Amino acid sequence: MGETITLTAEDGHKLAAYRVAPKGTPRGGLVVIQEIFGVNSHIKRVTDGFAADGYVALAPAIFDRVERDFAIGYKPEDIERGRGVRGKLPIEDAVKDVRAAVKALAAERLKVGVVGYCFGGTLAWLAATRIDGVACAVGYYGGGIADTAAEKPRCPVLLHWGETDQSIPPEHHARVRRVPQDRLALGIPGKDALRVGEDEALGLEVASDCEKSVFGQLRRWEDQALVETEDRHR
Repeated sequence: MGETITLTAEDGHKLAAYRVAPKGTPRGGLVVIQEIFGVNSHIKRVTDGFAADGYVALAPAIFDRVERDFAIGYKPEDIERGRGVRGKLPIEDAVKDVRAAVKALAAERLKVGVVGYCFGGTLAWLAATRIDGVACAVGYYGGGIADTAAEKPRCPVLLHWGETDQSIPPEHHARVRRVPQDRLALGIPGKDALRVGEDEALGLEVASDCEKSVFGQLRRWEDQALVETEDRHR
């Protein structure tokens, strides 16, 4: 059963975060970063699933700076509302809030990974490039990554985009591929591996064997990255 806690960012801003602890000794900590739809029931289920897999999972409410308790669905009107709130939030402030979540898990003496979806996928990339103490980062369909692709990650990164997702054209991930990164692992699964459109929210309730395989690979990759010593990646 998850609980809502309060985090404090470096500028004094206080934000909510949904936290779930596993049974037994944790494998590590995971910051789960929301889409533009807030920490809604879907993101909470994803966070619950990571905890069931053995991680202390923490989903910070990134939109608290604009509208507290923001949590909506996936209808067209929700998309427009989510985009409106996102447009009012400076990316630098969002990074501060992710940093607060990373520090909270690190304070529990855990290796900390970051995983994010949509807007959160972009923030997962920025966590890897701008936040100390992140052991690995995984991003799904991050639409803003190409704009900061020249930034160098401080940890291993795994990125995913859907080949048939027209909202993020191939030119976007092609730009990321052109930047030499010795710590970057890029994954671009086909249309059967990632859902797009109204089914864009990729989570633990995915149905197909291919999608389940993607999440199985993610768990194995995170386990390896979180277990390895940080010195190996310096």
